[in-house]
Amino acid sequence: MPYLSPALNVMIAAARKAGRRLVRDFGELENLQVSRKGPADFVTTADERTEKILVEELSMARPGYGFLVEEAGHIEGRDKTHRFIIDPIDGTTNFMHGVPHFAISIGLEREGQLVSGLIFNPVTDEMFVAERGHGAFLNDRRLRVAARSKLADIVVGSGAPFLGRDGRDGFLKELDAVLAATSGIRRFGSAALDLAWVAAGRFDAFWERKLQPWDIAAGLLLVREAGGMVSDLAGRDQMLENGDVLAANDTLHRTLLTMIREAG
Repeated sequence: MPYLSPALNVMIAAARKAGRRLVRDFGELENLQVSRKGPADFVTTADERTEKILVEELSMARPGYGFLVEEAGHIEGRDKTHRFIIDPIDGTTNFMHGVPHFAISIGLEREGQLVSGLIFNPVTDEMFVAERGHGAFLNDRRLRVAARSKLADIVVGSGAPFLGRDGRDGFLKELDAVLAATSGIRRFGSAALDLAWVAAGRFDAFWERKLQPWDIAAGLLLVREAGGMVSDLAGRDQMLENGDVLAANDTLHRTLLTMIREAG
């Protein structure tokens, strides 16, 4: 059974409450209002409603904690040592198109260090959780990253720059190098779930550039607590600062880091 701190229990309860409404929204997509934040970058009323539920529930349970959330940005709290980092729907484009691959992502920082993480797909009812020093779990099952070490055997997740984003030429060079050496690449459209799947051993590795803190905060902790290695694409621990991330087991991480850097 996973160790669940009081804070993580609060996060789970908030995610489940928001997830119940999100499932209803997913079944009534034709009624959702959609606005555009930028080229190929959308926000729905479901994103806004889910964020509101999460912030309200977590604020009631942990008054004074700060927030970094996708839609509202920074919300200052009286308690400067704790901050929730929230993506209400990671994979909004999937959600809008009726693809059941999206998730609520919640990370909790204490004095700048990630201590609790949660990634929840309400459609599949898969709840990935991690507590610093206590491992990572899918529902009640302990997670470990895959042990495969040969590039020819592995499947790698990634995310491609879409309309309006730069970096496409560099990504295509990286993609070509990884495709040529591995058994496959998957681009599923939710960085949070991609990282959770690395923790679960479904993906052997994942890399992407220019992500936001709310996309990856919970997933970084999940991979680490599942025995994996996470860094930015310069090999540093600055993923939340620059948005670049590579996650894998120790052996693959070293190999892929070199491959991706040389391709660029």
